[in-house]
Amino acid sequence: MKSLIIASNNSHKVREIRAILSPLGFTLSTPKELGIEFGPEETGKTFAENSLLKSRELFYLSKLPALADDSGICVDALGGAPGVYSARFGGEGLDDEGRARLLLEKMKGESDRNAKYVCVMSLVTPDGEYTFEGECKGLISDHYETSGNGFGYDPIFYYPPFSAHFSQVTDEKKNSVSHRKFALDQLVEFLKKHS
Repeated sequence: MKSLIIASNNSHKVREIRAILSPLGFTLSTPKELGIEFGPEETGKTFAENSLLKSRELFYLSKLPALADDSGICVDALGGAPGVYSARFGGEGLDDEGRARLLLEKMKGESDRNAKYVCVMSLVTPDGEYTFEGECKGLISDHYETSGNGFGYDPIFYYPPFSAHFSQVTDEKKNSVSHRKFALDQLVEFLKKHS
């Protein structure tokens, strides 16, 4: 199981996962690289359901062990929203920055700034289906941080142990504590035992 196909064409996500798995000897391909048309509708109500929808379909199409992730940001003051709708928050037409700024708008006047990034990685193989969940807790900032590079909600996600927004730290530093890293750590342990 050293060759996996990842159910994403999101370059940021693919780069992050490759950075963690490649040094361990795993080869990752994307649907695009293998010429596979892929874009399932994410109709699940949970991160796990959406993740499995993607890995199941890709396994069916590619016949390779398929890895998928579904992730998002959950804000306490908003009852866990945007959650599974993080990538579609605010509807069509908003880009990453637009969604982050909309979230800031909804948080105006809120004293409870607690939030967490959640990631569920799923793996579908000929032997079965497996899920691995990771979280990273932080705070919703009171402003959009324009310095740095991060993507998604990183410019408004403040991580107290770093005294910085996720968008202000290097990919390596962020990857050392990210929700995706914690989910991938569990996946790696699983792969080591089964490869």
